[in-house]
Amino acid sequence: MTGREETWIIKGYETFAFTGENSLKIEQLAREVRISKSSFYHHFPDISIFKEKLLSHHLNQSVIIAEKEKKAEKINPDLINILIDHKTDLLFNRQLRINANNLKFRDVLIKSNKIIGTDFIKLWLSDTKINLTPQQTEGFFELAMENFYLQINKDNINQEWLKLYFDNLNRISRKFEPPIVR
Repeated sequence: MTGREETWIIKGYETFAFTGENSLKIEQLAREVRISKSSFYHHFPDISIFKEKLLSHHLNQSVIIAEKEKKAEKINPDLINILIDHKTDLLFNRQLRINANNLKFRDVLIKSNKIIGTDFIKLWLSDTKINLTPQQTEGFFELAMENFYLQINKDNINQEWLKLYFDNLNRISRKFEPPIVR
């Protein structure tokens, strides 16, 4: 990827993440990156190819996040710091969820969730020491992810909010544990 192509991708990715697909206007992006519109068309014949590049970039970012998750030992601070560092990626994923009626978006959303989800679940189970069946874990994780993406925005992806979110998630998940039989 050339420097200018990367500039377009990064700005488009941020724009999609923060304000959605309808904000991907070439003229506006050109003003924001201070590069002519003709440069856009030099790198991307049309907006649909540009969106494909954004989706591909998101999958690459998902791999980076997953690699970091594998090294994380605790939710707080390890995972929380990863999520803060990848705020734009989380918000991009949120937009994919919002626009999941678009088959390409849904496909990338599913792929991204598979890339990121496995190590996230392992870390969460290891850190919380919660004893759930695999089915409970999978179901709970799906609900937690839906809830998470409904709540996040550019202002609350921070240490304080994420700590509260995970503390609450742990509190709720403990209600699913089997009772101690004496």
